[in-house]
Amino acid sequence: MSFVSRPYSARNNSSRPATAASRPGTARPQTAASSPPEGRFIIALLEGRGLADCPTYVKTLHQMHLHYPSMILVPDTFFSLTDTSLPSGANNMHSTSVLVQCITDEFDGVPIEPVMRKYWNENAGLEFVNQLTVDDDERAATLVAVSNKYYALSAASALFKHAELRLNTRFASSSLLIRYTQVEGTLLVDPDTARNLELVGNLSARKSTHSLFGLLNHTFTPMGARLLRTNILAPITAKSALEARLDVVEELIQTEDRFNEVKNALKPLNKLDLDKLVSSLAASEARETSSAKSASARVAQMLNLRNIVQSLPRLAKALQGTRSQLTQIIAEASELYERLDKIASLIGQSLNDEAAPAKGGLNAVNARVYAVKANFNRLLDVARETYKENVGDIYALRSRLAEEHDLPLSLVYRDTDAGFVFIVKKAELDDIGGQLPSGFIDVVAQKGRLVFSSLELKKRNARMKDALDETLILSNKIIQDLADEIVVDIGALYKASEAVALLDVLWSFAHASILRNYVRPEFTGTLAIKGGRHPVLESVQSAGTMVPNDVYCCDASSFQIIQGPNMSGKSTYLKQVALLTVMAMCGCFVPAEYSSFRVHDALLTRLSNDDDMEKSLSTFANEMVSTAMILGLATANSLVLVDEVGRGTSVREGVAISHAIAEELIRLKVFPTAFRTCYSLTPSVVNLHLSVQKSRPTASKFGMTFHYRIIDGAPETFDHYGLDLSRLADLPPPVITEARRVAELLAEKEERDQQQSRTSKLAVRRKALLRALDHSTLPDQELATYLARFQKDIMAVLEETM
Repeated sequence: MSFVSRPYSARNNSSRPATAASRPGTARPQTAASSPPEGRFIIALLEGRGLADCPTYVKTLHQMHLHYPSMILVPDTFFSLTDTSLPSGANNMHSTSVLVQCITDEFDGVPIEPVMRKYWNENAGLEFVNQLTVDDDERAATLVAVSNKYYALSAASALFKHAELRLNTRFASSSLLIRYTQVEGTLLVDPDTARNLELVGNLSARKSTHSLFGLLNHTFTPMGARLLRTNILAPITAKSALEARLDVVEELIQTEDRFNEVKNALKPLNKLDLDKLVSSLAASEARETSSAKSASARVAQMLNLRNIVQSLPRLAKALQGTRSQLTQIIAEASELYERLDKIASLIGQSLNDEAAPAKGGLNAVNARVYAVKANFNRLLDVARETYKENVGDIYALRSRLAEEHDLPLSLVYRDTDAGFVFIVKKAELDDIGGQLPSGFIDVVAQKGRLVFSSLELKKRNARMKDALDETLILSNKIIQDLADEIVVDIGALYKASEAVALLDVLWSFAHASILRNYVRPEFTGTLAIKGGRHPVLESVQSAGTMVPNDVYCCDASSFQIIQGPNMSGKSTYLKQVALLTVMAMCGCFVPAEYSSFRVHDALLTRLSNDDDMEKSLSTFANEMVSTAMILGLATANSLVLVDEVGRGTSVREGVAISHAIAEELIRLKVFPTAFRTCYSLTPSVVNLHLSVQKSRPTASKFGMTFHYRIIDGAPETFDHYGLDLSRLADLPPPVITEARRVAELLAEKEERDQQQSRTSKLAVRRKALLRALDHSTLPDQELATYLARFQKDIMAVLEETM
């Protein structure tokens, strides 16, 4: 487990929840682009006093989804024991905190661990931060920023005490990259929006790569993949930083040599997780509990670290002469590379250059055995010689048994068996009788071959294993001493990891942009997209079939109503706007002919019309909860997309609620807002619809052609559109016929009722006017008085009946 504390607190620190999370520490996947990039985070969460649900809770959830937890730590006072005879633990406790119950619902299956309240200590947290923060240029700023953050420091204290007491892990002094980061500076994307837009995962198939992350992820390193995922879920909002990223992407696209040099420099890092390696140096378990297994892992980690440090100068060389300011900063960090050279020199003094780590098997074991240079430690040399002799004895045993039994025996080292096993192919065994001689044991058939052992082989494996363990433990002592020297300059490794991850992400953006002909976005006060395409949909459709659409939003058209029949592409259009905005605010080119965006502070959407059984929310209740969140968080700089709100209740109430919500968003001057329901007589409101052409339906043809193109104005109305559409679902013809008959009857009844209502209203108006004729013979003065009174009465009648 690796840690870099990242305490989180909201703006008003005196009364807001706070979390602290660990730096990612995952095993390296086979390829960064094909495996989940999420790290393993432990989050410490402390609740402010006297607070109910508020926008800060949403922002805290956003941070937790951004760094999805493998465990959540809370004070033990949030629980009450249900059985005092059982040992303490979250499984034996009942939550007395509403916050814990909400977190449990939100992160189903994530364990919540109670930590004693005395460890949530502000002073202890500040002491941890002061002691463990790496000594770099930002250390002083970090200490000043967190000095009065009660909740963040308390969470940090609990986090490190949990590491000490439960994980048996301590960290070397000045070895962790600790930063205090505000929520501001990133685009707020709530979890529902991320899920409905399929930012990092596909809704239909969990393992599918058909998501924005899957589309853009061409990274080589796990650090790059994690940074890409973080950027997609929380795009940056600093315009200068966005322009700097876009400059790098543009240079990589336009300069083929630079693109290929960076690619070739990143390739050697393809299976190496520098974050994990750095954290393994900082975290050390008690020396007396060291085992051969942990020793083997640390030796392998040091070999990987050596390979990374040796590869970094090539990456710096690939950036020489770059035009982009961001890459110049990386390339010209002379002090950083001097410290990395020092680390490489320290490793070179102890480790063999030719000892390259392998994936597994005997080669991987030998790489660890011979990692340390000869004559470095005499006891280690003796242990290695013993190991070598034991391996030689095993091969001699194989030769003797093969000759004695006339068997084509092979030896294979298997980590699962912690030693060698014999293997013979079944076809070769059939040629000599089909039976193994007596004396062989543990026979297992595997894929056309037999795997087995013998008592003598087991004995020699045991002797070899003892020599191997002794070798690894002695090597680990040297590695530990080497790690203690490297920790002094560990800040350079943190910076190198961040630099590699950022460059990896920007190269991935450039690669995706080249593959699909994306263009560079601009950042202005107007949302203007010409020929925009849905990025994920474009990747799964045949070439040339994607219909591009234009988008234009300015102050005079900030509220847009999108209309059209089902299946015409309204939801796709809304999602396209959101996805292109996220791509641009990550620093990536976008699929369009031209694009201009506004820098937003939040992406707030209402896109799903499903109920939520886990939270006992109906479709309508779910709509209202998410809409309330939008109205509570929306500002003039938010991007709001609402898809058919109010559909979960009656038509009248749905229209009324939609109208009220739209009016409130217009009052808040949210820019831009795309809405799919009501209309308001406000100058900034415009009507748009998806183009549809109607034709006469036949038995083999649906009477509707969808053009999937956005155009101005309100759409044409279509009678019984749903009945025509139902034929596509292969409903039985009698069902459709009966449905059409009932629909036509209801339409006729509604028309009769309206006609009767119009006739009765006309009669009322005529009767009111005829009353004036009955008093036409009155004297002039009385007639004038009557007409004045009649004028008021007739105006009331006309108002009611017109």
